[in-house]
Amino acid sequence: MKIQLQISLLLLLGCGGYVNAQSNYTNDRVYTANQVSNTVSVVDPSTNKLLGEIKLGIPFPNVLSPLYRGEVLVHGMGYSPLDKMLAVVSIGSNSVTLISTETNKVLKKIYVGRSPHEATFTPDGKQIWVTVRGEAYVSVIDAMSMKEIHRITVADGPGMVAFTIDGKLAYVCSSFTPELDIVNTTTCKLIKRIPVVSPFSPNIFTSPDGRWIAMTHKDVGKVTIINTASQSVAKVINTGPITNHVTFCYIKKKLMMLVSIGGENKVRVFDVNAGFKQTDTVMVGALPHGLWASKDGKLMYVGLEYADEVQGINLETMKTLTPVKIGQSPQALVYAINAVTKNNKTTGLPALNDTVATQVFNLINNKRMQGIGRIAVRSIGLTDLVEQIFNGLQPNHAYTLALSYSEKPPYRADYQINAFTTNEAGKYAGQSTGLIKTTGATEMKDFKHIILIDNATNHVELLSQYLTTK
Repeated sequence: MKIQLQISLLLLLGCGGYVNAQSNYTNDRVYTANQVSNTVSVVDPSTNKLLGEIKLGIPFPNVLSPLYRGEVLVHGMGYSPLDKMLAVVSIGSNSVTLISTETNKVLKKIYVGRSPHEATFTPDGKQIWVTVRGEAYVSVIDAMSMKEIHRITVADGPGMVAFTIDGKLAYVCSSFTPELDIVNTTTCKLIKRIPVVSPFSPNIFTSPDGRWIAMTHKDVGKVTIINTASQSVAKVINTGPITNHVTFCYIKKKLMMLVSIGGENKVRVFDVNAGFKQTDTVMVGALPHGLWASKDGKLMYVGLEYADEVQGINLETMKTLTPVKIGQSPQALVYAINAVTKNNKTTGLPALNDTVATQVFNLINNKRMQGIGRIAVRSIGLTDLVEQIFNGLQPNHAYTLALSYSEKPPYRADYQINAFTTNEAGKYAGQSTGLIKTTGATEMKDFKHIILIDNATNHVELLSQYLTTK
């Protein structure tokens, strides 16, 4: 009996002190929108286990068929606890899929304009505001009739919507325009434009006390804080490269802001009432993206875009939990309180089909410049998707990414993965495909490094660590 009790305690504590095997999490769920596998992963936070997948489409590159009818680039997500409903946005198929969290079944598919990005329910749950990022409007959907009822013109490339607590105002950030738009939700009229520090803001969130709205600037690594009383910028914080998502929650009765920093594999924690002073940094897995905390402020989940996992964080100890394998390339993540009225577990949820681990490679500078790079190689059927992020390179400059047989300098480009040109800030983020997943297989066993070559000089600027291929 004593041995059984010790084993049970170990299971509950887990990695970093597992706090969420409690009855108040049993009806909660964590959902991620996975844009490569085109699925929604469903995780039970009371056990820190994957329950299964809601399949909205098939993985790349099969979606390129002219007869394909599933969703493409499953990316954004909103949740209404009042309706127990998910709104899942697919960028490539211009659609919003409404899903019952009780049954895991699709209720309705609604088509909107070009390249929608995120969906946010109004506080009363009656409407869903979808930012149509490929155009310049917000699509308003009635949650009961499941039909689009209005289009609100905003700045070009709207990224996401955050509402004030009373639901009277909507704050709309942009991915293409350096401004934040404020909309009256009754009249659906734009009432104010606030200039911000960059044109790329993909994520925005309202604090639970309603005093603050925070928006991320992914391109420059900053977070802008808006004071809702004055409707003005209160503060701009330098957070780090690839600042993805932001959220608020009360941790030990203190209001905190948490931000995922994709370029550093970190979640940064800021004390709101101490002038947004950073108090903690939590190291997580590869390229953290979406994040959301439980209502009690004891637990948070983070989607790991390059690891194809979600990772829980014990917010009382700031320790991570064991990562959970999910679908490919998680983007938005929501922690859904009371998602089910009874613990139906895996009803309507097929098991995870992807069993091939994603390979992540870090490239380091080759004594010539301060560039850095990260590459994720993931299986997509008979080929591989190679996702790439580079920073600190020469602006508007051409480079070639390749595999090399060379163990030592000079490094040759023996297998080209991609050719690209950086932007004016010396950055590049993109994808390419190719049969390179077999870096550990017989036909690829002799490759020793991944290299990045300056096309103007043929110098190797960035270099991977030695590839272990045995």
